Amino acid sequence: MRFTEEHEWLREEDGMIVVGITEHASEQLGDIVFVELPEEGTTVARDDEIVVIESVKAASDIMAPLDGEIVEVNTALADEPGKVNEDPMGDGWFFKMVASDPAQLEDHMDEAAYRKFIG
Repeated sequence: MRFTEEHEWLREEDGMIVVGITEHASEQLGDIVFVELPEEGTTVARDDEIVVIESVKAASDIMAPLDGEIVEVNTALADEPGKVNEDPMGDGWFFKMVASDPAQLEDHMDEAAYRKFIG
């Protein structure tokens, strides 16, 4: 797994990159009440705003961690946004993408570096 400074996690799975937010981010946001996901087939550039999360505390944007195409979104979050709080590193994932430059993955932190980052 890799992690961004914006508290996203990235996991390679079947040639795709699965993206979600970390437990740390989920705890900081509080109870999530709404998630707006991108459309499948959307081409994104790294740092594009692609997901909107609303919690009882605030609204936040999630940025694309890599250049690529969104190939699947977690439609269950439309009806159950709380899955992000319940299982942010599992069932609470946001989308799957195919990276146009997989080497960009190496730009992000490994788990040890992320744990140090959140201190």
